[in-house]
Amino acid sequence: MPNVLIKPSGELIELPRNSVLTLLEEVKETIIPFGCRAGACGACLIEVLEGIQNLTEANCIEREFLTTLGYPEECYRLACECRLQGDITIQPVGS
Repeated sequence: MPNVLIKPSGELIELPRNSVLTLLEEVKETIIPFGCRAGACGACLIEVLEGIQNLTEANCIEREFLTTLGYPEECYRLACECRLQGDITIQPVGS
């Protein structure tokens, strides 16, 4: 199973392949806030520090929303919109 390393806390959480990252909240209370869980609020904004290729690609709606929020770079994602394919290192934005 893939590992999710959360910075700066150093939490390492193992999740099943193809999991939505909102599962982090159910497995262990994390520092990633999840609001709407539908890609509309931006509460779960993360920066992918390593392993961006191990997440499903962002669709055009997510990319447009991230640009509206001021995060057009590919390394920023909404955790509720990502499916895990392999190991990643992430950091909640604002941490």
